[in-house]
Amino acid sequence: MGDPQQVLARRVHDAIVAAFGPDYGDADPLVRPSSFADFQANVALPLGKRLGRPPREVAAELAGRLDVADMCAEPAVSGPGFINFTLRDDWIASQASQMLEDPRLGLEPAARRQVVVVDYSSPNIAKEMHVGHLRTTIVGDAIARALDFIGHRVIRDNHVGDWGTQFGMLIEYLLDVGQDSPEAALLRTDPNAFYQAAQRKFDNDPEFAERARKRVVDLQGGDPGTLRLWREIVDMSLDYLHRIYGRLGVLLTDADIRGESFYNDMLAETVAILEEMGIALYSDGALCAFPPGFTGREGRPLPLIIRKSDGGYTYATTDLATIRYRVDKLHTDRAIYVVGSDQALHFQMVFAVARQAGWIPDGAVFEHAQIGLVLGTDGNRLRTRHRRGEVR
Repeated sequence: MGDPQQVLARRVHDAIVAAFGPDYGDADPLVRPSSFADFQANVALPLGKRLGRPPREVAAELAGRLDVADMCAEPAVSGPGFINFTLRDDWIASQASQMLEDPRLGLEPAARRQVVVVDYSSPNIAKEMHVGHLRTTIVGDAIARALDFIGHRVIRDNHVGDWGTQFGMLIEYLLDVGQDSPEAALLRTDPNAFYQAAQRKFDNDPEFAERARKRVVDLQGGDPGTLRLWREIVDMSLDYLHRIYGRLGVLLTDADIRGESFYNDMLAETVAILEEMGIALYSDGALCAFPPGFTGREGRPLPLIIRKSDGGYTYATTDLATIRYRVDKLHTDRAIYVVGSDQALHFQMVFAVARQAGWIPDGAVFEHAQIGLVLGTDGNRLRTRHRRGEVR
């Protein structure tokens, strides 16, 4: 089955050429879905200007030349020059029957096979998934399945949050309560309770918060003791993810997990390259990029922090390293980030910096498939944590 919109566009094109000659064959048929019929062709309006004739008169001439009796009722001209098409019931039934008999449901394979990375699900390690995580998990899996069915080489990428300040917080809290304590046992029985207890201490104890931030630097620097504790927390969380994905029936496996930690060895080099290029500059002790076109209050350039003043890296650093890996190692033609809409500005700036650095080549498409937020009963974004706010 051909897409009826595309089939009608070809028929309208043929009618344009038949009515006005091949010189007008470049006119866009402008066939769109309509609230007054199934489809509507709006080409008579711009074509009327070119011909110097009233659009409704042009539309009437086109309607008389259209060969659509096999699929539509007689085309109707309305308004200033719209041509309305109503598909015939028997044509729709026939096309549906043909689709049922075709293993590919009438879908043609992609004309050019691409390598497409679909970045989806991406929950945070050491926290339970909640209903909001269904957004990126289910939508991302649907996109991956559709692209795979079309014939592209799809690389599923579960960019789990297994790095960053929250792990400094969790590891430091584990050391404070003791690895054999009842509190530590919550990591297996009730990870949310352990996380929330650590969060409360982070919020209310400045000395602990400072130690947690330093622990992040130790983690990123490869301190053996810190890495051992981090690995234990991650392994417990992966077992939990297996159970959830199995129940949901999504296609993500361990082989698809490339968490933030995967790119840790690339972070220093990524920052060094940006600094050498003059893209990353120091601002208030932090190393920042200022991609053109992004401004904050009073028109000041908006910074994308690449390395914090304490030496720690950020989500932006990891995302930039991820882009380098996906282009250089996976030879990605297209990358689709199925992430909440609240991260739109972040991805716009990250993609802009990556293009500045030449890491996204011409022709490659990196796009953010924005997913709306799931709100709690208080009207705020639903979180696993005990209250709003982000740990950075």
